[in-house]
Amino acid sequence: MPIRHATLADLAPLSELLDGYRRFYRQAADLEGARRFLQARLEGGDSHILVHEGSEGELQGFVQLYPLLSTVRLAPLWLLNDLFVAPDARRSGVGRALMQAARELAASHGVGHLKLATEIDNRTAQALYESLGWQRDTTFYHYGLLFDTQANQD
Repeated sequence: MPIRHATLADLAPLSELLDGYRRFYRQAADLEGARRFLQARLEGGDSHILVHEGSEGELQGFVQLYPLLSTVRLAPLWLLNDLFVAPDARRSGVGRALMQAARELAASHGVGHLKLATEIDNRTAQALYESLGWQRDTTFYHYGLLFDTQANQD
């Protein structure tokens, strides 16, 4: 399956995919915000974005990885933060191919640890991850903290 690194030339169709991904997670549509976010990632090189092209050259899905470091492992790790396949391309192997390409890319950079999170009720994604050898974390609880950064800037 044709998977490659995203470029600025992909910005419009990739923004559509990212907006669909965000709406899947119950966020309001914001195509312009998705475009700005992706443009910053592509220009800044602070993430790795792989895309899958269909037979007509259309983007059918993407995966985005963020480099991190593990103090415990004393080694790099990557956060597989985003995986999205367009609804009309699902169940065709696109997600599996993107996940495998993400693993290969990480390995080629000397990264031997990928991590991800998904919603508890996203059973379809969980089945894919587990079929590829990913294991659910049963050792650690993961927490998050959301706060308004705008209030601190006044």
